[in-house]
Amino acid sequence: MKNKTKIKVIDLFCGIGGLSHGFVKENIDVVAGFDIDETCKYPYEENNNAKFIHKDIRQVQKEEISKLFGKADIKILVGCAPCQPFSTYAFKSPDKSKDLEEAKWGLLHEFARLIKDVKPEIVSMENVPGLAKFEKSHVFKDFMKILEINSYYIDYKIINCPDYGIPQQRKRLVLLASRLGKISIMGQTHTPKNYKTVKDAIGFLEPIESGQISENDPIHRAAKLSDLNLTRIRQSKQGGSWKDWDESLLLECHKKSSGNSYRSVYGRMRWSEPAPTMTTFCTGIGNGRFGHPDQDRAISLREAALIQTFPIEYKFVKEGESVNTSNLSTHIGNAVPVDLGKVIAKSIKFHLQSWK
Repeated sequence: MKNKTKIKVIDLFCGIGGLSHGFVKENIDVVAGFDIDETCKYPYEENNNAKFIHKDIRQVQKEEISKLFGKADIKILVGCAPCQPFSTYAFKSPDKSKDLEEAKWGLLHEFARLIKDVKPEIVSMENVPGLAKFEKSHVFKDFMKILEINSYYIDYKIINCPDYGIPQQRKRLVLLASRLGKISIMGQTHTPKNYKTVKDAIGFLEPIESGQISENDPIHRAAKLSDLNLTRIRQSKQGGSWKDWDESLLLECHKKSSGNSYRSVYGRMRWSEPAPTMTTFCTGIGNGRFGHPDQDRAISLREAALIQTFPIEYKFVKEGESVNTSNLSTHIGNAVPVDLGKVIAKSIKFHLQSWK
């Protein structure tokens, strides 16, 4: 790769910028991100020195993408197409089952449309592992076919995040495609012997209580638990769940045989292991094993962000503005971990170094 090669990245489903920030950390120029959620604008632009474009992907056209890429020598189009529909879109037509199917996966078709129209040199797509197994709509096969027809070399695999130094049990499908030649996803950098743990990620933060906000960090805030839930979490062990409680504390659903399907809820993380997968509800103890390892509360927004490998200096809220806990929990839980973005960016850099 020539020293003066101009490389530009556009992120089609950017959210608050987890994937984009991985490229920024690898000194690759991110010029813009598209997302339908306008509340992502401040953190995206503030941390990535890139333009946030509030737009439905179905309304984005070739000309807009091409103009943003400008005269780049290497155009990189990336994105994590959401698998869930936008709420106003799911039931738009009388044929609800057909429309729901399209709503779930149609965004990936839109991604493929823009690849076909723009023909960037490199593409990366990150998504749920189940996408590759979803046979009913053949959506993944269709996506792959578009890439093959347009002369892309393709590599994809299911990545387990702890294998790449991310302190979170999270498996994701990562795809790379290049029109320049063979491309591959870099090999794992960690093994179970040196996985990054919950303690590595959040062990340095000051203790706070249920419902408390740190005086030093407004993002380090924990949801307030009811007296009953405080009693419950005090009986929860590290790595445990509601199975640790006295019977008098159990919910009715736990007493049914089907309750065994939800063993992780109301549980505590272990200091010595990677965290469970962060979700949009990861700051509530009733939604998974999101209890702090030894403080009687759910993890804070800051802790969730650190587990998602957002740097401590990442700015989520404009100074002086109040924190919308629900929105920010959703944004953090939905994000691509920044260090997974770095893995993708590094893989592309290795590829470009061998390209002539």
